[in-house]
Amino acid sequence: MIKPLIAIIGRPNVGKSTFFNRITRSRNAIVDDHPGITRDRHYGDVIWNEKTFTLVDTGGYIENDEDVFAGKIREQVRLGVSDADAVILLLDGKNGVSPFDRDLIELLRTGSKPVFYVVNKIDGLEQEKNIFEFYNLGVESLFSISAEHGYGVSDFMDTLTESLPETPDAGAERFLNIAIVGKPNVGKSSLINRIVGRERLLVTEHPGTTRDSIEVVHEAGKKSYRIIDTAGIRRKRSVSDKIEKFSIIKALKSLERCDVALIIIDAAEGVTEQDVTIAGYAFERGCGCVLLLNKWDLIEKGSKTEKQYINRLKEQTQFLNFAPALTISALTGLRIRKIFKVIDEVYEQYSQRIGTGKLNRIMEQAFEENPPSLYKGKRLKFYYTTQVSEKPPTFVCFVNFPEGVHFSYKRFITNRIRQHAGLDKTPIRVWFRQRTGRIEFPKKNLKKQDKKKKTIRSKKK
Repeated sequence: MIKPLIAIIGRPNVGKSTFFNRITRSRNAIVDDHPGITRDRHYGDVIWNEKTFTLVDTGGYIENDEDVFAGKIREQVRLGVSDADAVILLLDGKNGVSPFDRDLIELLRTGSKPVFYVVNKIDGLEQEKNIFEFYNLGVESLFSISAEHGYGVSDFMDTLTESLPETPDAGAERFLNIAIVGKPNVGKSSLINRIVGRERLLVTEHPGTTRDSIEVVHEAGKKSYRIIDTAGIRRKRSVSDKIEKFSIIKALKSLERCDVALIIIDAAEGVTEQDVTIAGYAFERGCGCVLLLNKWDLIEKGSKTEKQYINRLKEQTQFLNFAPALTISALTGLRIRKIFKVIDEVYEQYSQRIGTGKLNRIMEQAFEENPPSLYKGKRLKFYYTTQVSEKPPTFVCFVNFPEGVHFSYKRFITNRIRQHAGLDKTPIRVWFRQRTGRIEFPKKNLKKQDKKKKTIRSKKK
């Protein structure tokens, strides 16, 4: 059974994102006093009274607004209402009835979806009188709440969930998490729209259209993917707006919780310093990575053009030499289907676990090929190597002098593990540690050691 979808709509700055964050128990939606922060639809799973549903935050709905994004936002709101099983219309109890509220009610009356009319910013009993004027909108039942302080929220949610059908355990779902990152206006949202086959995300020619990290669930083959569209990441010195700073922080956090990052680069513009910086962010966080040269349809091509572009990209991002690279076009759909095949290949290696026996045979072969050097006159001795975690695959080599392993020899060992363990498309981490643990005394000396300990204790007494 598919989880019910509940959409929150309302005019700008009515408190939709604050309500969304409270109900989903997250801070996933950016909240600010400045209207128009939310532009795309933002999804979050909720379990309330053992009922599971998905809550959708939408942008502020205004008719005939001069903002360049207003028309696109209205379309996203209409799509959100169309997809939803029920709608929450949030009204502003602090500022009273607005003409925009009437527009929204007229929009909702044309449909057959259940609608819950909720007056927000009612912080206590003394403010309940503020809801009376909203009955002039022609609605029969109103709920009063404070999304910020929690007043009335539980009572409303109890009523809402009573109308929802039973749903299966949400924990049964398993997604492969994909984050799409890049500079502003490189085609991140356009790529997602092309993947899902419709205008799921707001797209304009204006850089910075996406402000929040937006999640989209997509199925390809027999696998489910949670795709996270992020705000464009500009240079630090170019960012002064508070909202943009929050957006970039959320984009970077998306890298921390993804399995594979798709790093989008504008092929028409070429690889820039900021592209390399963003790739570095993904590398530092240990993500599986795929490099995508978008807008390939704008490039004049010859027989070797693609190879030359990818070679140039690899030269500028040498720390990601393991990451596959593709030339694509979100506009025309060029090689879009191939992306998921590459993602699956990267993820398979990213979540791989190598047996200790196989791993140590690889190490023995490496030591025969290139024996460890001397450190302060003593030969480096590697005892054994084991994998301690995956995502990414992480290995620990136990050695007598970890500080004596030269960075070039570390790189040699890393490359040998990557080569012989079939980990050529994923980041891997190799740590060097000194072997520790309890010292085992020979059996014949155990009694002597015990006697020494007892003697020391008796002297202290």
